[in-house]
Amino acid sequence: MPYRRLPNTDKARIRALKLAVEKDDMYNMHELAISLKTMNEARNFLSRFEGAQTYYKQCFDNQISSNRKYQGYIKIARLYVSHFIQVLNLAVLRSEIKEEAKKIYGLETGCYNVPDLTSEAAIAEWGQKIINGEKRRLEKGGAPIYNPAIAKVSVHYDIFMEAYEKQKSLQNITARSLDSLAAMRDKADEIILEIWNQTEKKFEYLPYNEKMIKCKEYGVVYYYRTVEKKK
Repeated sequence: MPYRRLPNTDKARIRALKLAVEKDDMYNMHELAISLKTMNEARNFLSRFEGAQTYYKQCFDNQISSNRKYQGYIKIARLYVSHFIQVLNLAVLRSEIKEEAKKIYGLETGCYNVPDLTSEAAIAEWGQKIINGEKRRLEKGGAPIYNPAIAKVSVHYDIFMEAYEKQKSLQNITARSLDSLAAMRDKADEIILEIWNQTEKKFEYLPYNEKMIKCKEYGVVYYYRTVEKKK
């Protein structure tokens, strides 16, 4: 015997609620299989649920759209931070800058590897360290590093950081909108279940196949088990 299964996606939930609400527009109150109270609840909830889903999609699309440019800013900032550290290390190896000066930048003496800049957080951290470090070294009378100059590094670092904060903000907005949408799903399922129960009750006097046809018109979804499909 076929069994019912509640929708498991937001689109399917909206589709189920819409099918029921459409019946309210087609029939008068006496012909409806659903009570007026449940129908009003479904109509009001559908409006809010659709709005929440649309808002989440808009937030997600904004995040994805912004991310395209953001990835370019990450790449350039990483390149400049990495290059500056490499040039600094070469200057130390050539004895143009004392090795002890590396501590000003937060770099270890005796180590000439570039720090791991895989993550955005690492770029943000090390970019700030080398900008501050170069400023302090110059204040002590040190000769500036060129190619890249710290001013050039700072420009691309600032562009990256602005995009970094913006992207984090967009991610937080998307996460909050998804949480709001997720919080409504249990209520959606509760209303859909009540609609389906009332619908099946309304048409229980009909032969089984006719009953299924009528219930499907109200959005009830039936699934056949594997054995039943084969038959």
